[in-house]
Amino acid sequence: MFPEDDLLPLSALTDIVFCERRCALHRIEQIWQENVATTEGHHLHDKVHEPDSESRGNVRIVRGLRLRSLRLGITGIADVVEFHRPEGEPASKPWRPFPVEYKRGVLRHELSFEVQLCAQALCLEEMLNVAVPCGAMFYGLSRRRFDVTFDDTLRARTEQAAQRAHSLVEAGITPPAVYDERCDKCSLKELCLPKETGGGRSVARYLEECLKSGEP
Repeated sequence: MFPEDDLLPLSALTDIVFCERRCALHRIEQIWQENVATTEGHHLHDKVHEPDSESRGNVRIVRGLRLRSLRLGITGIADVVEFHRPEGEPASKPWRPFPVEYKRGVLRHELSFEVQLCAQALCLEEMLNVAVPCGAMFYGLSRRRFDVTFDDTLRARTEQAAQRAHSLVEAGITPPAVYDERCDKCSLKELCLPKETGGGRSVARYLEECLKSGEP
């Protein structure tokens, strides 16, 4: 079990699956950079993170629900959690949580997003002691859902991602940059400096050296 002070945000799991260096830049070096996609994504999340709830028949919808797992050492806020009561079930039967994560882009398979969603399910299972077998991604530009089943493989990858993220932060070492197709989708592309900081040099240290030397 992790203490409260050592919990990592759910987004750290998204980062570690997408790119370990990105996770280190965020969590170790505290480097952030917005682009159009991330700004629009934050705007979308701000709208759905306003805490409220509503009922629609056999579905209760809760927005902005705070989550945590002391076992995995993660915490965050769920965009939406739907609580479903199967038809014919008695009112005393626990409602089944169904997390829904909102993303700005178009409908697609993205393992890092699915790991983040699965992490929400694991938090809900720990907090509520109830099974959460599936959830969904909602893509803002497509206005469509992508259903995700939390099978054994995805659960294992999610737990491994949490372990890797904690190990990375505890080690305090930023991995070396490796340029590939992921870089073009990353908001940290201009700060990661894969050519200049190859070999594991800290971005913060590189920038400091540039300032001292007068390099642009």
